[in-house]
Amino acid sequence: MVPPVAVSPLIKTARWSALLLGVFYGKQRFEYLKPIAEEDRRVEEAEKKVREEQQRIKQLAEANSESILK
Repeated sequence: MVPPVAVSPLIKTARWSALLLGVFYGKQRFEYLKPIAEEDRRVEEAEKKVREEQQRIKQLAEANSESILK
C-alpha cells in the first residue's frame, strides 16, 4: 500500500476557502429566497381555500339538484 502524500498548504487553503465561501453563499441565497417562498405558500394557501370552497359549493349544488329530481 502506498503511504499518504502530503497535500500542499495552498491546496488545503483553497479547499477550505471554497467550503467557507459555499456556506456563506448558501446562507445569503437562503435568506434571499425565504420571503419569496413564504409569499408563495401564503398565496397557495389562499388559492387552496378558494378551491375547497368552490368544490363544496359544487357538491351542495349537485346534492340539491339530486333532491329536486327525486
